[in-house]
Amino acid sequence: MASRTPHFLIHSAANPQQTAAVGMAVEALHRSYAMTVGQRGTAGPFQLVLYRDQVDFKAHNRSSPWAEAYYRRPYAFAYPGEGDAPHQWMLHEVTHQLLAEASGLSPRRWMNEGMACYFGASRLSGGTLQVGTPDPAGYPVWWLSELRFDSAGRPRLENAPLPTLQQLVEDSGPPVAAHVNGYYLAWWSLVHFLMEGDDQAHRRQALLLLHRRGDPAAFQQLIGSYAEFEPRWHQHLRALARSQGERELH
Repeated sequence: MASRTPHFLIHSAANPQQTAAVGMAVEALHRSYAMTVGQRGTAGPFQLVLYRDQVDFKAHNRSSPWAEAYYRRPYAFAYPGEGDAPHQWMLHEVTHQLLAEASGLSPRRWMNEGMACYFGASRLSGGTLQVGTPDPAGYPVWWLSELRFDSAGRPRLENAPLPTLQQLVEDSGPPVAAHVNGYYLAWWSLVHFLMEGDDQAHRRQALLLLHRRGDPAAFQQLIGSYAEFEPRWHQHLRALARSQGERELH
């Protein structure tokens, strides 16, 4: 079944109610994305493939075995979710799609994934995506309660330190596959700080940085040195974690 919304064409094996709910969610994302990032590429329709359920998705998955959704131009692939944030995986992948197709951008991994988490893990309520308001049921937000901080304020997750700011921006850290949750939490929280931290003081520079792909030299030119900015990011992450019941590392 093909379903058309103002900006999307959904190729769906899900039922009509699920398809309509996904259409509502991605249109809410599109509105928020357009107001935040802007568009200079195609106006759509952007194409989505919605499988019947997780089993159907896994049977056709051509991405990582652990993926719950993925984007391969020109399609974003997902399935109707459940629980308190059922659309988060589709919203994450459609953000990748909008960055590439609507804005003509190809950011480095940290910024691409960070922006996808920034939008995809925001609270969706009443047909409005409350961008920048983390949904506790969204990934990687739910990992905040598992963060620990050492005496110097450095964050750890699953008994390993989060990648440093330099490692994130320069893509020079340990293998992502061995620290998936730590990387996603770091990517998301860094972009959240750039977009929302210090009363959105860094947002204009962050969007300029996005249009320069999140390049390391551009980061230091537009945002500041790693040494100066890293502890401020950690403080922001700690505040986010505290809101989810963070416990101290002893």
